Amino acid sequence: MTSPQEAGSPQDQGSSQDPYQQGPYQQGASGYTPPQQFPPMPAQQPAPFGLPGEPPLQRIRQRSRRRLWIILGSIGGVLLLVIIGVVILVNIVGSATNQARGLADDFTKKVIAGDTSGAYDEYLDPALQEQLSKEAFISGVQSLEMDSSCQPSYNNLKVATENGVKSAEVVGQISCTGKKVDLAYKFQGTDQLRMINIKLRPAS
Repeated sequence: MTSPQEAGSPQDQGSSQDPYQQGPYQQGASGYTPPQQFPPMPAQQPAPFGLPGEPPLQRIRQRSRRRLWIILGSIGGVLLLVIIGVVILVNIVGSATNQARGLADDFTKKVIAGDTSGAYDEYLDPALQEQLSKEAFISGVQSLEMDSSCQPSYNNLKVATENGVKSAEVVGQISCTGKKVDLAYKFQGTDQLRMINIKLRPAS
């Protein structure tokens, strides 16, 4: 009879299967099987801002700051040009206004001092001289009977430039002892301003 522990029984078969599986390797037909190779561990996923094609937060901030400085620089440049233009315009207008005031003041002082002939020759434009003779000019000024007490004042000065031709209009009054004289001058020219219109009459 065959005992329960004879070869071929289920217990013997279970105990005799793969007797070398207990070690780290098993012996095969060639006598050696290398250790089992495990698949490589997956790489750690990068942070969201480290994804390919997406710049980091610091680079985005730097670009935003650079763009902001470019915009501010452009605005500053435009404002600087505007300020320079205004300063130049103010200087040009101020220079023309001062020139017109100086011409009117010099002419009026000559007339008050009695140098009407010199005022006529020096300040009146040839076109105005053709319309107003020297004799008529001198007699008209003398009829106003101005003396050393007379002082001019100017309350309105307008200057303009058109097609390279400058013009200035001066309106004011000559205050004398016991009377006043209204004045209105108009100067015009390119390089040198000359009087093209004049009005001197007793104030109403």
